[in-house]
Amino acid sequence: MCKQISDRLHRTSTGWVTLAALVVFLLFTALVLPTQSANSTGAEGVGSPDTSFFYTPADLYRMAEAYGEEGRAAYVRARATFDVVWPLLYLAFLATAISWATRRAFRPESLWQRANLVPVLGALFDVLENLATSVVMLR
Repeated sequence: MCKQISDRLHRTSTGWVTLAALVVFLLFTALVLPTQSANSTGAEGVGSPDTSFFYTPADLYRMAEAYGEEGRAAYVRARATFDVVWPLLYLAFLATAISWATRRAFRPESLWQRANLVPVLGALFDVLENLATSVVMLR
């Protein structure tokens, strides 16, 4: 199954598709990400799961408590909007760019051709984290 996904990404990742993914990624990063980042700083002095490299379950519950009801509702809304689009955009850009580059740099039978699956795993784990933190915020 992994080989099929990787091969499909390679077939899709033409120069034009990769360039389009780059342009959309850069525009989103320049125009949307700064505003979203400013809005997701969390409660005063507590931080946000999105800006934390590592946090424990106790940290997450402390953040949820500090946000209050309105803050938790806003957090869940952001996860249901921005954090659905963002992983898809960086997945599209990274997967097509890696596919395009590895197709030119390595032989077709090389295992490096499967490097285009790394962004798929990253986006999957990002979505799972967003779901888990949203459940905590809703509770």
